[in-house]
Amino acid sequence: MKKSRFSDSQILSILKQAENGVPISDLCREHGMSSATFYKWRAKFVGMDASMVASLKELED
Repeated sequence: MKKSRFSDSQILSILKQAENGVPISDLCREHGMSSATFYKWRAKFVGMDASMVASLKELED
């Protein structure tokens, strides 16, 4: 599987910006990603913090 260009902390930061009211289209343009990628991340990481993401990655591996 292809490795993501974004680290987990970067993904969480982008999602946090969206929660704070930054338009999704602006975020996607700024970070060079598609809106589909954003919505996929939001579905996967909803309500998680950095420690929860780390444990999720360990389980996936």
